[in-house]
Parts: sequence; C-alpha cells; structure tokens
Amino acid sequence: MNDTTLQESGIAILAGGCFWCLEAVFKEVAGVHAVQPGYIGGQLPEPTYRQVCGGESGHAEAVKIVFDPQRIEYRSLLEIFFAIHDPTTRDRQGDDVGPQYRSAIFALDDGQALIAHETIAALGAARAFGAPVVTEVVPATHFWPAEDYHRDYFAHNPKQPYCQRVVAPKLNTFRQKFTRYRRL
Repeated sequence: MNDTTLQESGIAILAGGCFWCLEAVFKEVAGVHAVQPGYIGGQLPEPTYRQVCGGESGHAEAVKIVFDPQRIEYRSLLEIFFAIHDPTTRDRQGDDVGPQYRSAIFALDDGQALIAHETIAALGAARAFGAPVVTEVVPATHFWPAEDYHRDYFAHNPKQPYCQRVVAPKLNTFRQKFTRYRRL
C-alpha cells in the first residue's frame, strides 16, 4: 500500500473475541486494504500475547482495518462485525473468556462513535440477538501490533483445531451472508 492509498483510507479498530477470527473475515472484504491483529484498551505499554491472554493488561485482542471508504463504508464494516461474533456476552466469545475477548468498537472520531451507537441502537430495536448488545463504544487509544506469528494466522494454520472449530465457521458465515462484500 502506497502513501497515497493510506491517506485516502479509513481505519476501523474492532474487538470481538480472538483476533484470528476477525482478521480472517476482514481480509476477504472488498475494499479492505489491510488487517492487522493487535492489542488496545489496556494499561501496559507494548503488551505481549501472554500478558493480554492472562487478562491482567486490560487490553482487548483487536484488529486494525485499513479500508477504502469509497468501496465499503464504516457502517458496512460494523454490519459484518456484528454478524460474526456474539455482541451480547460481556468479556466472552464462546469458550474464550476474559476482558481480552470483549466486544468493543474503538472509535477514532465522533463520527465513528455516532455510527457505532446508531448501529447498536438499531440492532436493539430490531431485537436482532434476543439479548441486549453489550458492545462497548470507546475512544481509540494506542493500538499495539501483535507479534508477527499472529498475522495471517488462519491462512497459515487452517487445520489447527481452534481454527477449524472457531475461525472457519465465522468465515463461512461471512461468505454466505455477505456475498455483496466479498473480495473477488
């Protein structure tokens, strides 16, 4: 990605359980230039995976998504986000339990926060999940990139049991439900 592409791009930072799941899905979204797993929302500088997984750093596993707003809107990214994780469980996604797996939208500006709140309100009004959405909408803080071995984790480890049991079903949900957003 060149400097001009980056300047014309939008950025979204989302947390919804394990970042391997989010990365695998958003890498297939048309208009997304890059997806980087990392950590955000905690107290420790330069947190490690071990510190974050221990639940003591306060960070969430998240992805930073660099996208082309002319090809996909921020609101559409949130639509995908809410379809591929459970936004009704606090600090939990399936068997992954702890604050590092919380559902959160880290807004980079007031416009993103407004869109996030509107999206959550619409989901609540539609009773989309049968339970209240507990996704946090908070201002973005420093995003710490995850260790290199987390990048493209699903692509490099598709047969790994966690990937088969957790990541693959979320990717399949995206592929079936969002054909209009899939990268060709």
